Amino acid sequence: MALNLDEYAEQRASHTNITLWAAEVLRAQIAAGKLLPGTKLSEQQLASSLNISRNTLREAFTVLSGEGVVSRYPNRGVFVASPGAEAVREIYRVRRMLEPAAALWGEDLDLARLDAVVRQAREAKDRSSVEEMAAANQAFHETLVRMSGSAQLEQIMSRVLAEMRLVFHAMSGQPDFHTHYVEQNADLVELLRAGRRAEAAEAVRGYLDAAEAELLGHLSAEGH
Repeated sequence: MALNLDEYAEQRASHTNITLWAAEVLRAQIAAGKLLPGTKLSEQQLASSLNISRNTLREAFTVLSGEGVVSRYPNRGVFVASPGAEAVREIYRVRRMLEPAAALWGEDLDLARLDAVVRQAREAKDRSSVEEMAAANQAFHETLVRMSGSAQLEQIMSRVLAEMRLVFHAMSGQPDFHTHYVEQNADLVELLRAGRRAEAAEAVRGYLDAAEAELLGHLSAEGH
């Protein structure tokens, strides 16, 4: 469970709260699919990897537990969460408030970044790489919310995306869940490029409704 912290070293040096920094690192690892649902998080190994005390790590676990990203079980330890149906509904409640609003009113439109993510998704689709398609999908929606220009909304979305990565793991055997959103993302970019932002916002909402229904249907079939 050792983590490569090179990419986080500068962030740590500038961070005023090491507990929140540790939570951000673990959240990012979960969002990137490096810590999978059901994984037991070893205090000893993680504290050593992060170069923090076990008390600080426990405080970071408390932060992540409050976000639903990890689950604590008495006498068993801390595990990466495995979201169920109600967690999925809550994720999509948040996303329906954030993403259509960003598409409609966001001031920092970054079409170049969205185009780049769509290219990555198409290349991943051509390679039949479900993991890379999921990562590109995450990046697309992260970029969409970043258009809001709000650091606080970005933070909320980063937490939601960490939970989404855990949900995506449940769909690992359903590659079509990701493939049919690749071109929907591309269509959304074209609406934004044309300045048809109200249509883009409505398209995002329909997209999210369909994704939620598909996820809930799969979880129900699996008995979750």
